[in-house]
Amino acid sequence: MTYKNILIEQSEAILTISINRPDKLNALNKATLEELNHVILEAKNNKTIRVIIITGSGIKAFVAGADISEFANYDNLQGANLAKQGQTLVFDLIQNLTKPVIAAVNGFALGGGLELAMAAHFRVASSHAKMGLPEVSLGLIPGYGGTQRLGQIVGRGKALEMILSASMISADEALKYGLVNYVVEQADLLDFCKKLAAKIAGNSSSAIAAAITAVNANFESGKNGFDEEVKQFGACFGTPDFKEGTSAFLEKRKARFA
Repeated sequence: MTYKNILIEQSEAILTISINRPDKLNALNKATLEELNHVILEAKNNKTIRVIIITGSGIKAFVAGADISEFANYDNLQGANLAKQGQTLVFDLIQNLTKPVIAAVNGFALGGGLELAMAAHFRVASSHAKMGLPEVSLGLIPGYGGTQRLGQIVGRGKALEMILSASMISADEALKYGLVNYVVEQADLLDFCKKLAAKIAGNSSSAIAAAITAVNANFESGKNGFDEEVKQFGACFGTPDFKEGTSAFLEKRKARFA
């Protein structure tokens, strides 16, 4: 399939997705969300892909928000549907994907852009990146999970400060608050993420999927994360990866996971 708003590149087990709307600073519109949904679902079912990197094209922006021109005239019902559809199509899909997703934040990550990055399993930022949720300056609140995920990552107080002030923070501040895992120079960003992805890709895909499921359970209402961990831990014993991993350890060789 040919995509209009995203670029994709697969190198061995790593798929890199670039939001490609440079004239709009890679702002998210409905078409882009639909394309992201399609390519992520394809990657989910592609056994050759073990890790996904999401970034923005160019050096100015990861994603500078949602495309406001698309919804400026919406009423309250249309607005609620916009948020619900976006969360279902992309943001919840990414968070619950059992293949790791790394956000390579290469510039402005604002509004829906920061929400996209937060849906990923972790984030690496370029040193000049800026992040924020400015929706209240438009008479809105974050609608793609930002009010929930930001507090889970940086804590309630800092999340409320960022949301209510509509202010941006620097990459170094984001690192300080745990919003990103690493800050690297722009020229090194993708190489750094690909090296990290390659290290992950060499491990058991079934165990990685189980780990993501168990960690996510701690943040889901009505779920006991400890119970989910026991369930996923037990399930690992029935996988070919467990047999290969333990055999390799006992035989003092590197595991070769399928």
